[in-house]
This record gives sequence, structure tokens and C-alpha cells, in this order.
Amino acid sequence: MERDHFEEDSYLEAKKRVKKIKGFYWHLFWYIVVNGYLLVNVLFGLGNDLDAVFQFHNFSTPFYWGIGLAFHWFGVFGKRSIFSKEWEERKIKELMDKDTRDD
Repeated sequence: MERDHFEEDSYLEAKKRVKKIKGFYWHLFWYIVVNGYLLVNVLFGLGNDLDAVFQFHNFSTPFYWGIGLAFHWFGVFGKRSIFSKEWEERKIKELMDKDTRDD
């Protein structure tokens, strides 16, 4: 009985984690779509006037939204980032296994 409770808790925690990860990827998707649209508008709307293109107000939305996106990423993946200790250990083992197979 306790095992079923543990499995249910594990399932619910995993489901919450997947929902957070999915939320981050949707956030990233909309960041790319909206800021891509804004960038295209700036580039084609201002033409060859490079001084007008490279003004901060043209890039303030992606800049500040990017900061928010970075905090969202850290909130979802911070402790499990791609370059964590666990990643390093997996990569070392993978390279050692590859070296052993190549010999």
C-alpha cells in the first residue's frame, strides 16, 4: 500500500516537472516568434539606415524579455543545468566507453 502511495507521489511530482518544462519551452517558442517578428519589422522598416537600426529601443523587448526568459530557465533547469556534475560524470563515462570500444 505504501509503495502505491510512493509511486503516485512520484508520478505527480514528475507530472509537475514536465508541466514546468513544457511551460518553459512554450515561453521560449513565443520569445522567438514575437522577437523574430519585431526584428524583421525593424530591419525592413528602417532599410539601410544602420544608425536607426542599432538603437537600444529597437532591441529593448528582446533584451528585457530575455532576462525574464533566463530567470524562467533557471527556475526550471537551474539545479539540473546541462553542465552540472551529473552531466560531467555522464560525459566522462561516455568518452571512456567510447575510447574502450575504439581500441
